[in-house]
Amino acid sequence: MEKLITFAIPSYNSGSFMHNAIDSILACGAEDIEIIIVNDGSKDNTGEVADSYAEKYPNIVRTIHQENGGHGEGVNQGIRNARGKYYKVLDSDDRIDTESLKKLLERMREIDAKGTEIDMYVCNYVYVRIEDGSRRTMSYKHIFPREEICTWDDTRAFGPSQYLMMHSVVYRTRLLRDLKFELPKHTFYVDNLYMYVPFPHVMSIYYMDLDLYLYYVGSDEQSVSEKNMIKRIDQQLLVTRLMIDAYELDRIKEYSRPLYRYMLHELSMMLTICSVFLCIDGSDESVKKQKAIWAHLKAKDPKTYRKLRVASIGGYTSLPGKAGRKFSVISYRVTHKIFKFN
Repeated sequence: MEKLITFAIPSYNSGSFMHNAIDSILACGAEDIEIIIVNDGSKDNTGEVADSYAEKYPNIVRTIHQENGGHGEGVNQGIRNARGKYYKVLDSDDRIDTESLKKLLERMREIDAKGTEIDMYVCNYVYVRIEDGSRRTMSYKHIFPREEICTWDDTRAFGPSQYLMMHSVVYRTRLLRDLKFELPKHTFYVDNLYMYVPFPHVMSIYYMDLDLYLYYVGSDEQSVSEKNMIKRIDQQLLVTRLMIDAYELDRIKEYSRPLYRYMLHELSMMLTICSVFLCIDGSDESVKKQKAIWAHLKAKDPKTYRKLRVASIGGYTSLPGKAGRKFSVISYRVTHKIFKFN
């Protein structure tokens, strides 16, 4: 039986806390939702916890046990097995705001009853800092028209620290399947591909000004902590190369300038991240890697390369020499303090 929406919860060694994520969805009391818990080869009791939910809520919760394949393969399994018309990923250490979910589901049912399909729903997400519970909302109310069906051409420019993240969106499941979209296994930061490759195929968007997703940040063990970003820079570079290879961006500009501007914005951010953390590392090997990623862009998409080298933050974070690398790190620290991005 088709459900309205599938929530996929990729889970690795999450047995002690994943109930918070699962319960935040179940609390909405809806029967037309599905939760797929993907146990990604966990070594703790994640599988047992997942199976206990499936046994208690057999019409809502399903469990998939797989060999460890990483977060991306957890997302892939959800896409392959989803019975929901729409698809959303919830990380096992985050939560959904239940009241916001109720409002979203009500609107989705209304639109679905009219026979209208939306390629991508967008809602806000909230950074929740683990150490003190402080919150900061990433809102899109000045970018998308509120509560009306729109396209990329109806969007306004994103701010320097504004990005669509996996937390922001609900995709139409069939769109992802028709793309034969799959994320690489055993790779961190693949959510950037998830929020890039499908976009040129998104023809309809619906934004609701709801703080739907609660994104818990601040743990040193998170993949987005600075020490882990440096440690896993090769995986960040891999994801960036795959993004570069996905499209020649000038062709996107031919049919949607706002989409082109956003994808350029996203790619610039990825190149900035790679350049900055390679500069922070500062080794000769890191200098070579920094040059190599920009050379890859130049070879694959020379127009985008020229654009980003002279007119983006990414270009200014790849200045030559020790002085250039020092400037890049200082610029990053100042920007981080101003925008307080994660």
